[in-house]
Amino acid sequence: METEYSKVFSGNALLGKRIESELKDIGIIPIIKNEGESARLAGFASSMLNNVDIYVNNNELPKAKVIVAKIEEAQ
Repeated sequence: METEYSKVFSGNALLGKRIESELKDIGIIPIIKNEGESARLAGFASSMLNNVDIYVNNNELPKAKVIVAKIEEAQ
């Protein structure tokens, strides 16, 4: 199945929030997938607490990769 989105980050939710903010600052609206939060809201336990996946549209992928790399490099 072909998709229009690609994963640019997988990891800590705090770092994910920073990446999300930086992407929004340059006009990229990411999709945040938080399995732990989804499970909690549904009433289930999850071992994926504090982990998120961030996806962006393939058209915005090059710009998003630069932002993610810059932030990960600073860590």
